[in-house]
Amino acid sequence: MPNNQPQLNQIFQALADPTRMAVIARLAEGPAVVSELAAPFDMALPSFTQHMGVLEKSGLVTSVKVGRSRRYQLHAATMQKASTWLDERRTLWEKRLNRLDDLLLEMHKEK
Repeated sequence: MPNNQPQLNQIFQALADPTRMAVIARLAEGPAVVSELAAPFDMALPSFTQHMGVLEKSGLVTSVKVGRSRRYQLHAATMQKASTWLDERRTLWEKRLNRLDDLLLEMHKEK
């Protein structure tokens, strides 16, 4: 897992911004050009493209040049890495909480 740590940091940092989260949600519906992705946001296109750069650098999205525009799509394998990491943490904490529950039940029975 240590080899994935830098990429996981970039993924979660990219997802920490509400604009980028909204873009990811939109791209889950299918690919889109940058102007379509930027339309719902009240910001200049250069500012919006910076967000897209962060998403692309993290590996969450990929892009291709189509004419004079850029078409983005979600990169599901990168999302899966984040999901796997979260699932592993959830499993770990569920085990810990189950052990705590067992201990508390045993302590209660001893009273």
